[in-house]
Amino acid sequence: MAKQKWKPGNMVYPLPAVLVSCGDKAGNINVMTAAWTGTICSDPPMVYVSVRKERYSHHMIQETGEYVINLTTEKLAWATDFCGVRSGRDMDKFKEMKLTPVQGELEYAPMVAESPVSIECRVTNVMELGSHDMFMAEVTAVYVDEQYMDEKGTFHLEKAAPLVYSHGQYYGLGRHLGGFGYAVRKKPVKKRKK
Repeated sequence: MAKQKWKPGNMVYPLPAVLVSCGDKAGNINVMTAAWTGTICSDPPMVYVSVRKERYSHHMIQETGEYVINLTTEKLAWATDFCGVRSGRDMDKFKEMKLTPVQGELEYAPMVAESPVSIECRVTNVMELGSHDMFMAEVTAVYVDEQYMDEKGTFHLEKAAPLVYSHGQYYGLGRHLGGFGYAVRKKPVKKRKK
């Protein structure tokens, strides 16, 4: 199998395409799209989002130390793309995309009501990395849409049709292949018929 060598670049795909919502102390709010986001620790639960200094949201997150990671869905694909290519300096993207800001426990950063999962975050550290600053944060609360809960209290994100980003493109997720540990899980022994 032949492989081409490319220059160094970000090729860890697919990634979640999320809407990051934030606000400043003057009462302005914004929502931006980010794919440079993810988990950095399980205990305590910590995440990150990397934001360019010139983005309108950057100063809001830096000023308040708060943001919300809102997972997106196939239904939110248009809004997700729009919020990544338009600036909150020029318009109210919540209003423009008919998204609903909802306040949780954070003082300044609202959640996006239409998101199936909203993760409230408090910044603990900022790393200046070059094109982006990484805002590392502790998760302070997670809100999930009850319509994706079953009668046993299990949350089914797959029913929301999550959206992912891969090399400049948005995709829905494919079929289910197995659960964590399925490669080593023992198969049930079939009883022989007498």
